[in-house]
Amino acid sequence: MVMAVDAPVLTSARVWAWLAEVADPEIPVVSIVDLGIVRDVAVDDASGDCVVTITPTYSGCPAMQVIAEDIERALRAHGVARLRIATRLSPAWTTDWMSEAGRAALTGYGIAPPVQQVVDISGLRHGVKRHAIRDPDVACPHCGSLRTRLTSRFGSTPCKALYGCLDCREPFDYFKCH
Repeated sequence: MVMAVDAPVLTSARVWAWLAEVADPEIPVVSIVDLGIVRDVAVDDASGDCVVTITPTYSGCPAMQVIAEDIERALRAHGVARLRIATRLSPAWTTDWMSEAGRAALTGYGIAPPVQQVVDISGLRHGVKRHAIRDPDVACPHCGSLRTRLTSRFGSTPCKALYGCLDCREPFDYFKCH
């Protein structure tokens, strides 16, 4: 006699776990969850509808179509039949949404993670003296030295800047804080 096995119940926790295995197409060692691109997962228990909400790192990010396709492919492979991917632009994505695991993966891959938190400037008043913006102290992901220098405000993608290490002499990308 063959016993029927029920399919596992679709839950948002399960979907989050599956999405944590979807790599960013530009930085394959980091998942879209660890980058903070996935904003929300909603599963309707009655209908089985699943809505995944994503936010691009930049409003014109060319990788968003690929990310949406990768999400769909991954979730369909796990049997998610009723899926919608929504894009939310507000509030804008921030590097503060990156997980510690994502930051560590960037470093291991040779990309310096953001060293600053995004600052809320909404409380600043007109007439407050502005200070010169200084480039952050970025540690070299190769040797750990803080003796690094900004080479170009734009690196391999618009979300990164190009730095060089004055000690090991290696160039590296820095994931800009925004």
